[in-house]
Amino acid sequence: MKISDVAAVVTGGASGLGEAVVRGIVAQGGRAAILDIDEDRGARLARELGGAALFCKTDVSDEQSVSAAIKRAIDTFGRINVAVNSAGIAVAGKTVGKKGPMDLKKFERAISVNLVGTFNVIRLAAMKMSQNDPNEEGERGVIINTASIAAFDGQIGQAAYSASKGGVVGMTLPIARDLAAYGIRNVTVAPGVFDTPMMAGFSEEVRTSIGRSIPFPQRLGRPDEFARMVIHVIENTMLNGETIRLDGALRMAPQ
Repeated sequence: MKISDVAAVVTGGASGLGEAVVRGIVAQGGRAAILDIDEDRGARLARELGGAALFCKTDVSDEQSVSAAIKRAIDTFGRINVAVNSAGIAVAGKTVGKKGPMDLKKFERAISVNLVGTFNVIRLAAMKMSQNDPNEEGERGVIINTASIAAFDGQIGQAAYSASKGGVVGMTLPIARDLAAYGIRNVTVAPGVFDTPMMAGFSEEVRTSIGRSIPFPQRLGRPDEFARMVIHVIENTMLNGETIRLDGALRMAPQ
């Protein structure tokens, strides 16, 4: 699929990895709807990018919220043929800690946003994509999800986060198989440690130390590098049903 033909919905598109994806798509002639709960950042980004972007305040775990956002994107762009799931939350907590067992609500929240929210967007976006006219490759849409290397190398205190991202990895292939008959691809990217708002609370010393733990390059990943991977997946029709680690060969230690 050509990026200039893209009409995308990007969850978490107001900041971090999602913002980089929105900017990358628009820079190459595509259009993108920013689906995010951060109204200030989302609206500001949409204004900056002009008519190629719009903002829809969206809770990915809520069916009606996502349905309304997708409808608005289609009303504005005429269709959607790409969905990028980058909305997510980081939940930390040991299974058993000094205050007792982990709060079950924290675990459920991570699953609700990171896993259920991702599937919610996939199913609703794919339904609309299935009604598109196919391109010359027979393709009607591309879905790209964001997991994490924590799905494979979860650290101490990451049970909830790792479970939610492991679920995204686990459903990548079956969803690709489900949607193959419609000409819709489903791919997941599992980033390592990237320079996003989640890292903003750390000092420069800590951020440098984390970067040095990565074999090569010894630095935090840049959001635009994630965006370039997403754009490559969109353009490369043979990529389907796969989870791609984007991590500089990092394998996280227990803590």
